[in-house]
Amino acid sequence: MKATNKMLCTALGLAVLAASSWAESPASAAPAAKDAAAAPAPPTITAADVQSLKDALAAQQLQIERLSKQLERQQAQQAAAEAASKADTKPAAQPVAEMAVGTPFQQDGTTVGGQNPQDVAPTTSPIEGPLTIHFRGINITPGGYAAAEFVRRSRALSADLPTPFNSVTMPGASQSQLSEFFGSGRQSKITTFVNGKLKNVDLSSYVSADFLSAGVTSTSTSTNSYTLRLRQAWAQAKFDNGWSFLGGQEWSLATENGKGISPDDDLGRTNDARPKTIDPSYNVGFVFTRQYGIRVTKTFGDKVAFAVAMENAQGTLTTHGNGDNFLLGNAGASNSYNTTSTYTFNPSPDLVAKVAFDPGFGHYEIFGLYDRFTDRIFPCGEVALVSPATTGPCPSGVGTGPNAVGAFNASKNGGGMGASGRWNFAKKVTVGVKGFGGSGVGRYAPGGLSDVSINGDGSLHVIKNLMGLATLEVHVSKKLDIYGYGGTEYAGRAASFDPISKKEVGYGAPLFNNSGCYTELPPAVNSGFTPTSLSSCTADTRALIEGTVGFWYRFYSGPRGRFQFGTQYSYLTRDTWSGTGFTKGVGVTPEGIDNMVFTSFRYILP
Repeated sequence: MKATNKMLCTALGLAVLAASSWAESPASAAPAAKDAAAAPAPPTITAADVQSLKDALAAQQLQIERLSKQLERQQAQQAAAEAASKADTKPAAQPVAEMAVGTPFQQDGTTVGGQNPQDVAPTTSPIEGPLTIHFRGINITPGGYAAAEFVRRSRALSADLPTPFNSVTMPGASQSQLSEFFGSGRQSKITTFVNGKLKNVDLSSYVSADFLSAGVTSTSTSTNSYTLRLRQAWAQAKFDNGWSFLGGQEWSLATENGKGISPDDDLGRTNDARPKTIDPSYNVGFVFTRQYGIRVTKTFGDKVAFAVAMENAQGTLTTHGNGDNFLLGNAGASNSYNTTSTYTFNPSPDLVAKVAFDPGFGHYEIFGLYDRFTDRIFPCGEVALVSPATTGPCPSGVGTGPNAVGAFNASKNGGGMGASGRWNFAKKVTVGVKGFGGSGVGRYAPGGLSDVSINGDGSLHVIKNLMGLATLEVHVSKKLDIYGYGGTEYAGRAASFDPISKKEVGYGAPLFNNSGCYTELPPAVNSGFTPTSLSSCTADTRALIEGTVGFWYRFYSGPRGRFQFGTQYSYLTRDTWSGTGFTKGVGVTPEGIDNMVFTSFRYILP
């Protein structure tokens, strides 16, 4: 038996070497006679060829070692089983014997990894790698990368790597006269993927985090101690019959996939269709959120997939000139939310449905989204103070003072439809296009345009939103990728007339004053860190437009991980809705622009 096992081990090793050699050198299959006849000059062997061969040999050696260890464990198990059979007794459980990276952790001499009788061997996932730990029937794969990155912007935004696209300043702002540079390691990621398999279902869980958040004591003057930020935390049960159930915090179902419908691992190894930008805000027009969700997916072979999801709801609001006659939400509670941010009172979750097609050439998606907003309206919250006192606009006749008499709740529905397509040519060039439009869906893109505004009577006005992204990615070689993206986001006017104040209110009103958007003002507070906001400059965003080009160059990619360098350049414009200027009847449409350069060095775990 031992001789047979040794022969099997040797055969497996030779098979791996032979298969790898055949895959690495297809030209070696040419007939010897033809080679002798042609007698071409030997090709020039470069340093890159030598390094590639070393990497391939290292990977082969690692695979052989893993197979050898697995056979050794099987031999030990068989020997233990034979001894137990002869003694007609079951051996006692042994203490921990081994915990090796990339090999099973065996704690019981009777089963591999201590599996339950209904379990089968763990399946290989694209997320697994040399660092995967096999423990009692599950695979634990740590991952992530360390990053050294910087951004330089031609116009200051006081922002780290993530660009706040909708905060690009107008020409008169003092920040528009200053550039900024920020270096950061905060986009470094840590991830953990855990998976195992029962006889008819794959169970998996994934958690990822970075450091792109700030605590109240975080500064960049000395220690740069920024806080950990949750990106994803989900669990999934995927059945052999094509059904899967996913729950936790993950990329929204509205986010595009590379194939079918399945979650993305944040590192680009599984089903990734995100822009390959260094900017963590990606590119204007990219449709995404990361939020709570429960998702049910059904796949039909490898050609069609359908999914529905219930996801967290949240609204964004921009409105000007309104009276105190509406309530949409509240500041965050100190025990669970950011107290400097506002949170809408959501009447229901967002609902998303998507169908994906992979007919053989290209990947196509069609999806729809439904959301709902509610505010509380106070009919007597805004009244005209006149003399002598009258009952004003309130039908209750309680006088001219603001009050909550007659307050009521009112809701508005929103949502939209979107579609996308991605095509790969010769495994070298990827072309993609995606569009999404509707009402009240502004937060589903990185520009952060508003979902709703408020009418003069305190009721909700759902803003029309459109967004789109075009993609071009070229895989030049094993070491070099280049990319280009062009995207836009649009928010429509949402203005109305307030009969109490006799003024236009809401978002993007034609009579809003934009005359001061070109006039710089001195600081109002003598601190050196408080630029004055522009006076008479409403400048509601009509459209964000961004063009991006960049590349990634991999110095090394192999069994020891990947070390790469990248550079990105982006040109961003923020167009606004026209408003009144210095000359009566002449509209003013100010525009903000920014030029941004990013660089990144990253070491990515294998």
